[in-house]
Amino acid sequence: MTNTALPPLHTALVDYDDPRAAELRARMDAEMTAVYGLGREPEPVEVVAARDAALHVHPENVRATLLVVDPEGTALGHAVLYDRDGQWEVKRVIVDASQRGRGIGRLLMAALERVAGEGGAERMILQTGDRQPDAVALYEKVGWTPIPTYEPYVTTIPQSICFEKRLDRGVAGR
Repeated sequence: MTNTALPPLHTALVDYDDPRAAELRARMDAEMTAVYGLGREPEPVEVVAARDAALHVHPENVRATLLVVDPEGTALGHAVLYDRDGQWEVKRVIVDASQRGRGIGRLLMAALERVAGEGGAERMILQTGDRQPDAVALYEKVGWTPIPTYEPYVTTIPQSICFEKRLDRGVAGR
């Protein structure tokens, strides 16, 4: 019998400008442009600018950048914990397309919970889009609860699907 087990994965806290993190964010941008750009009518410049501003990550507001990496250090997943007006917002969640289905998203979400909990967060929030059913399914599977769309997405991305995750402060391994 042949051993087809995949190598173990782990999470790593890295700087926001880590080249592996930047590469995954660039892939996410390309993927989201394809998902949301096809079949849409051209939008007014001010609408596009407002949406881009809502989605923009200001590096000075990043509380943590997490990667899921393989034993060689290759980044397979990425997420950011972001200070959104004092709230802990999860942004820029992506799993490399060739690696999906391996539990990387669940590993990443658990690491986000741990880091946020250790940082004193009582809850985390996130926004995703209506054309990302796999993301919605992941968030629901790992215990996130739907909430009303929050600012700045109410007017800029009204088709947003938003979630929260309540945390037990100071308890590791929720």
